[in-house]
Amino acid sequence: MPSAPRVPQRPYEIVRHGDTRVDPYYWLNQRDDEAVLAHLRAENAYLARELAHLAPLEAELFEEIKSRIEETDISVPVRRGQWWYYERTREGLNYPISCRLRVTPGVDSPPEISPDVELADEQVILDENVEAQGHDFLSVGVLAISPDDTWVAVGTDFEGDERHRVSVRPLAGQAPLEDVLEDVYYGFAWAGDSRHFFYTRVDEAMRPWQLWRHEIGTPSDHDVLVLQEDDAQYNVSVGRSRDDDVVLVSVSSSSTSEMYYLDAMTPTADLTVVEPRRHGVEYGVEHFRDLHGHRWWLKVTNEDATDFRLLVRRVDAPEATWRELIAHRPGQRLDGVDAFSTFLAISERHDGCAAVRIAPLLDGEDPFGPDLLARARFVDGGHPPTTVALSANAMFDTATLRVTITSMVTPRLVADVDVRTGEMTVLKQQRVLGGYDADAYVTSRLWVEASDGVQIPVSVVARRDVVDVDDEGNISARTPVPLVLYGYGSYEISIDPTFSSLRLSLLERGVLFAIAHVRGGGEMGRSWYEMGRLAQKPTTFSDFVSVARHLVKDGWTTPRQLAARGGSAGGLLMGAAMNLAPDLFRCVVAEVPFVDALTTMLDDSLPLTVGEWEEWGNPDDSAEAYRTMKSYSPYDNVLARNEDDTARQYPHLFAAGGLNDSRVGYWEPAKWVLKLRDANPANVALLKTEMGAGHGGPSGRYDAWRDEAQILAYIIHELGVTR
Repeated sequence: MPSAPRVPQRPYEIVRHGDTRVDPYYWLNQRDDEAVLAHLRAENAYLARELAHLAPLEAELFEEIKSRIEETDISVPVRRGQWWYYERTREGLNYPISCRLRVTPGVDSPPEISPDVELADEQVILDENVEAQGHDFLSVGVLAISPDDTWVAVGTDFEGDERHRVSVRPLAGQAPLEDVLEDVYYGFAWAGDSRHFFYTRVDEAMRPWQLWRHEIGTPSDHDVLVLQEDDAQYNVSVGRSRDDDVVLVSVSSSSTSEMYYLDAMTPTADLTVVEPRRHGVEYGVEHFRDLHGHRWWLKVTNEDATDFRLLVRRVDAPEATWRELIAHRPGQRLDGVDAFSTFLAISERHDGCAAVRIAPLLDGEDPFGPDLLARARFVDGGHPPTTVALSANAMFDTATLRVTITSMVTPRLVADVDVRTGEMTVLKQQRVLGGYDADAYVTSRLWVEASDGVQIPVSVVARRDVVDVDDEGNISARTPVPLVLYGYGSYEISIDPTFSSLRLSLLERGVLFAIAHVRGGGEMGRSWYEMGRLAQKPTTFSDFVSVARHLVKDGWTTPRQLAARGGSAGGLLMGAAMNLAPDLFRCVVAEVPFVDALTTMLDDSLPLTVGEWEEWGNPDDSAEAYRTMKSYSPYDNVLARNEDDTARQYPHLFAAGGLNDSRVGYWEPAKWVLKLRDANPANVALLKTEMGAGHGGPSGRYDAWRDEAQILAYIIHELGVTR
C-alpha cells in the first residue's frame, strides 16, 4: 500500500518573548515553489487512492443530493422600483441566471413565474454560466443595478482570491462601455445620478483600506481616491441607505466603528463623519426619511450597552442629544434595525435564536414616539429552535416585510408579513423532492453544563424513530447512535439552526446531527462572544469538548460513533478539540482550518493578521497573548505521547484547503497533516487541496455537491453506518 506523502523537514526558528519555536514545515508557505505544488498534488492523489473504495457510496450520495433539489427553479421575485428581480437555476447548469421583469401597473404582488418557461419580456441581467465558460472557478462578488435601471456593474473572480474585475454593462440598449476596474473588493454603491459609483480596494494584506469613486465612461486611472484608512486594524466598506438618500461608508475594526456619509445625488461632495471613532465604541447608522420629509439617524451602538441599544436624532441637528428608543437588554443582543417608510424591522437574538420584530411608526412629528418595543410584534417562527431573518427587501415604501423562516426540520420558506395586521403570506417554501416528510424528523435544544457551570445550548436534529420524544417535543437519547457534532465559536458569528437537504443523507441513515453553540459565537449575546475571545479563547474549545463528553455520557453516542466538523475558525476549534480530547472522536472533518494560528498572528504581512489581533490578541506585542495562543494553537500542540507515555493516536482526519485562499493559507492544513503523521505513523490524516479555488471551495453547485458527497461518504464510513 502506498505510504502517505512526505516532504523534507527544513527547521525554521521563530523567536518571540524569549521563546523559540522550531517549525519544520514553514517553507510550505512558498506558493510558487514547484516542490510545494508537487506535494499538494501528491496529497490529493493519496487521498483519492485512500478513498477510492468509497467511490460507489460517493456516487450514491451525490445522486441522493441531486435527487432532492429542484435543479430547475426560480427565486421569489423582489421588487425594486419598476422591476421584479429574481434568479433562475437550470438543470445541468452550475450557476444561477439573474433576470428581471417589468412591474405590471397596479399590481403589487410578486408575479407567478414558471421555472420551466422563459418569458418573452424577461431580461437576463447576468448568466453566470456564460461568464464561467473557460474557467474552473467563478465567483460574482459585485452585481449592482444603477438607480435608473439602465446599467449593471458586474465583478467577477476567476481564482478564488476575492479580487474582482468589474465591468459596467448596458441594460437599456446603450452602447457598451469600455470601463473595466481591476482588483476590486466586496462593497459597492451607485450614486443617485447613475453616473458615479463607489468601490473598495485592498492592500497587500487583503485589507479593504481605500474607497474610490468612478465615473462611467472614463478610464479607471481617472478614478478618485475618496478615503484611505492607514490604520491596519480598520476595514473600509460602502453601501447605500434603504431610502436611497445617502451613501454610507463604514470604517471599522473588531471593536470600534466610524461612519461617514454623503448625499447620494452629490457624489463628488466631501464625506461627512456621523461620529468620530472612540476606541471600544461600535455603532452603525440607518438613514431614515419620514412621511413629512424629515431626515433622521437611527444608531445601534454598544456604548453603555453590552448587547447594544437603539438611539435616534435628526440629521439636521448634529448638536442634538441622541434619544434612546430601545434600551439595553442584557442577554438579548440587538443585531440591527432596518428602516422603512412606516415601520422598523428589528433583528435580534431571542432565547438564543435569530428573531425579527416589526415596530410600526407613527404619522406625526415624532414617528418613533414612546414605547417602540411595546408596539412591536415578533414574526412567528414556529416551534423552536428556529431561525427568522430578513429576506430581500429592496423597497423603502412598502406595507409588507419579507422574511425567511427555517429550522433543522423546516425547509426554508419565504413570506411577506403584513405590517399592520401581522398576517403572514407564504410566497414559497423550499421543495425537497422525493417525498420529504417533516414529521418524520424532530429537532430540539439541549443544554449542556460547561466546565465552569455555564449552560451551553446545543441544537439537535434526528429521525424521529432513533430518539425518544416527549409531549412538548423535547428529545432524549434512546440508544447510542452515530452522531456528527458541528461547531464554530468565533467572531460573534451565530451558527443558527437551519434546514439542509444535503444533511438528509446522514439523517436518513440514522445519524444524529448537532450544533454546539459554544462561547466565542454570538448565539447568546455579546457577553457570549466576550467569554470566548482573546485571553478567554480556550473557553471555546473546552465548551465543545464538554458538549461532546455530555453526548457520550448521556447515551446519545459513543466515541467510536462520534464525528466532529468545522471550518475556518471552526477548523481551529476542531484542531484544539483533537488535542484536548484525542480519544473522544472517531473522526474529524476540518475545512480550510485555521490551525497554525500563532505563526499566522505573528506575521503582519499575511492577509487579515493585523485586523484579527482584536479577536485573538497580538502575540507579537504581548507576551501574555503569545502564551495564550501557544497554549491552544493546534499545530503547536500536536503531541507524540500521552501523559502515561503511550503513543498518542488522534482521530482520523479529513482536512481541506484552497490554494488561492486569501483568508486561511493552504499551508496551515498541509503542515498540520504532516505533523500529525510525524507524531505517530498510526495517525490517519488526509489532505485535500482545491488547486483552483479559495476559502469557499469550488464555485459550481454540482462541484460543491460532489465535494459534500465525498465528505459525507467519509463520515458514514468512519462511523460504521451500515444502512
